[in-house]
Parts: sequence; structure tokens; C-alpha cells
Amino acid sequence: MSKHRRTGRVIILGAGPGGLASAMLLAKAGLEVTILEKRSVVGGRTSTIEIDGFRFDTGPTFFLFPQVLREIFAATGHSLEKEVPMQRLDPQYRLVFGSNGGELSAKIDATADVERMKREIAAISPADAERLDAYFRDNREKLQRFTPILQTQFESWRDLLRPNILRMLPLVRPWRSLDSDLRRHFEDERIRLGFSFQSKYLGMSPFSCPSLFSILSFLEYEHGVFHPIGGCGAITQAMARVAESMGVRVLLNTPATGLIFEDRRAVGVHTANEDLRVDAVVINADFAQAMQQLIPNHLRRRWTDERIAKKRFSCSTFMLYLGIEGHYDNVKHHTIYLSSDYRQNLRDIEHDHQLTLDDPSFYVQNACVTDPTLAPDGMSTLYILVPVTHESSNVDWIQKEEKLRAIALKQIEKIGISGAEKRIRVERRLNPATWNSEFHLHLGATFSMAHSLRQMLHLRPHNRFEDLDGVYLVGGGTHPGSGLPVIFESARITSRLLLEDLELEPGWHPSPQIKGNAVYEVAP
Repeated sequence: MSKHRRTGRVIILGAGPGGLASAMLLAKAGLEVTILEKRSVVGGRTSTIEIDGFRFDTGPTFFLFPQVLREIFAATGHSLEKEVPMQRLDPQYRLVFGSNGGELSAKIDATADVERMKREIAAISPADAERLDAYFRDNREKLQRFTPILQTQFESWRDLLRPNILRMLPLVRPWRSLDSDLRRHFEDERIRLGFSFQSKYLGMSPFSCPSLFSILSFLEYEHGVFHPIGGCGAITQAMARVAESMGVRVLLNTPATGLIFEDRRAVGVHTANEDLRVDAVVINADFAQAMQQLIPNHLRRRWTDERIAKKRFSCSTFMLYLGIEGHYDNVKHHTIYLSSDYRQNLRDIEHDHQLTLDDPSFYVQNACVTDPTLAPDGMSTLYILVPVTHESSNVDWIQKEEKLRAIALKQIEKIGISGAEKRIRVERRLNPATWNSEFHLHLGATFSMAHSLRQMLHLRPHNRFEDLDGVYLVGGGTHPGSGLPVIFESARITSRLLLEDLELEPGWHPSPQIKGNAVYEVAP
């Protein structure tokens, strides 16, 4: 790094979960931290939509593996449990499988109770139920051995030659897709889908997603699926509250208009009202958009506009947030419906970039069966997500949105939600175009760049941004990738590297005293 006058100040662009976690850690280390957030609320995609007393999670609704965030809270002298009460769900979700005849072919109430889960699987494929223990053993070892890798930065192909990574190859089997790896355990494709649909969290198909990510499903069974009271947006609100109590300034409605450079080093940030001088800039905004809007192309050597345009980006989502009169007590908190032609549905999304109009997959959160605080008395919320292609010239959302809305409301009847349209009292929609325009996501890709082998580890944008000095990245667009647990891990990696470059001691370490999930209630 070039020599410069120290200010003791850091600016974080974006108040998403990665930016907020970084702010907490950097403030604990003694830095003066300011977060610039262009929207009027904190949380980014992990924020809350509030309409007439109804509250909806904007994006993530599953909170997995709270251990990482628990450690960040503890490292800064706070308790995640006290700030954000949670309930562990059992069953954690219901899986519903479509069939070519139009009827349902099967369902599974997924549970971490192994014997109950075996019975659920056996109702579809008795032989596969007997292989469940082997699946858990395999992925328990995979997660245990891969966790240190997720906690470490990757800055060069040479990092792949670390002995612990080379020893992982026979276990991770990078030459296999997630679906082909699961064939070692499960014969019935529906069972494999039940343990691989989580690749959608990465915006990928299980037929192309690397086999490593079988650990995503395993995390749910080993460590639980949680509902934060108030929704996942309550987590980022609590993080902002804690950060501000530590002296962090959170400036809403304050977009950065550019970075200030001396040679190739970022030394400040332009806003509409002032220029702020800093030691470092942490970018928590969508990587592709932030690069093109904030940093001149000629200053970027590796991540030029041309290089970004060649990258593969994740799918997007069509969203319906419905506040309804009454309740659907017959519908689980989380329900995932898998299309009768799941492979074609995925081809439409990933390769053909067109809409599936005949039996698309969808997900519904019926959160008020667990958390009545999300709606006025006598009312409830429905969060409906349909995976779709990112922005493409093949889909005109001005023309297609109403049609897909009608299809979605018809589809949810398959899981027991009938007559919903007559009960709607408030409604909000998001599609790839509005994900782009309102949340500033490149191509409306809700999971950033896809997690293919060519876009992982050192091939992903680095936590210590490789093109410039004094610039750091955090969030789903950098290593380790998308999903709240790994985004929080990226905050630890990025914060550690920034402090190392400033020759400062962190003043925090993960706490070994708080392990396990015993502090949480279980919601039926």
C-alpha cells in the first residue's frame, strides 16, 4: 500500500448485512466508521417492507447457521439472542413435488429429527431413507473440513495449493455437479431435489452447481432453520442499532457519487453534499453496479466493464408481497413447490432466459403461523417468490408481470392457498427490472454472480480488492459468496484484512463460549 496520511476513518458503502457486520467489527477495533446508504432503510435485500401495518422480508426469509453472526455480536460485547429473539422451525419447511398429471406427486415435511425424516423419505423411496445417515456423515465431514477455507481469503491460484485444500479434493469432488454427487446417496430424483433445491440460494441449478454446496442442505438439518421475530429484517435493524451504539454513523438517503483517488489508492468518497477523506473504503453495494458507477473503467485492470459483461450472473426472482384478510393455518411457515418439469424450468431460467408459464416452481412464506406480529389483528402476510431469469431482452416485464402474477396466484392453490386474490388488502411486487432500478442489482440478479467453479475462491472479486489500494469488498459478490452465513463470514475476512493493512489489532475474536442452538425455542 502507498504511504498516506492516516485519518482513522473508514467509509462503508451500503448498509446490507455485510456492511453492517463490518461496521461493528471495525468500530470495535477503534476506527471511526461511517456507512453511506442510498436507500431510506438499512438492510439492503435483508430489509423490511412495511405497508399499512403489514411487514414483509424483502429478500431472505430463511436464517441459517446463526453461529457466525452470534460470534460477531459477542466479539463486540453484545448478544444476538437478546437483540433478536428467534424460533427454530420444526418442520423447517414443506417440500411439494408436482407431477405431469397436474396433481401433486409427493410432499415432505423436512425435519432435523432424523427418524421422522427417514419416515418422510420412506413414503416416497424406502431405499433412500436408509441412506440418509450416510449423507449426513459425508456432509458433516465436508462442512467441518471446509469451514476453515470459508474463513480465509483467496487472492491467487497459489492459494489453491494449500495442503488443507488439496486434501479436500477427494471429499469435495469438484468435478461433479451437486445432483450427480447426491446420486451416491439418493436414487429418487425428488429426494435429490429435496436436498439440492438450496442451490437456488446461490442462483444456480443443482445440475450445474458444484458438489461442494451439498453442505447448504446439511446446514439446515444440522444447525436448524430459524425465524427471527419480526422477520430477517429485524436482524439488520438490530445490527444497525448496535453499530450506532458503538459510534458508527449510518447516513440514509446518502448515495456515494464516486471515489476519490490519489494514483491508484482510494482516499475518500464523493457525495452530493461533501467529500469525505478516509483510510479505506469498504464496498457493500452490488459489485457489478458499484464498479461501473463509482470507479472509472481505466483504473480497473482485472474487473473492467468488458470483463464484468462476460461474467455469468445468477437468476432473479418475481416477488408478490401480499397482506391478506384472515389466515391460512393449513399452510406451513415455509413451503417450496418444485415444478413437475424441474429441469425445463431451470433451463428456462438459466439458459433460455424465458418465463416458465406452465407449472413454474415457487416458494411461499406464510410467516404469521409463527409470528403474528407481522400483520394487524385478523390479518396475515404471504410472501410469494417465483424464480425467473435475470433481465433479458427475451422478457418484457411491463407486458409479462400481470400474466405471471395470475399464474403465481393460481399455482399457490396447489399447496392449499385458495381464494387469496379476494382476500388481498395490500400488495407489492418486484421483478428483475425493479430489483435493478430500486435495489441497484446488476441485471436484477438477486444472488450476484453465479457460483460456478470459474467464479469461486480466487476467481471471485477479492475481499481486498485486487485492482486498487484502499478498497475492500464485502457481501455476496465477493468470497465466500451469497447467503447470510457466508456474507457475515466475508465481513470477518474483509475487516481482518483492512485492519492488517492499517497495522491495527482487531480487538475482537470469535467467542468459543457460545456454541450450539440450545437458547432457541422450537416452533411447531
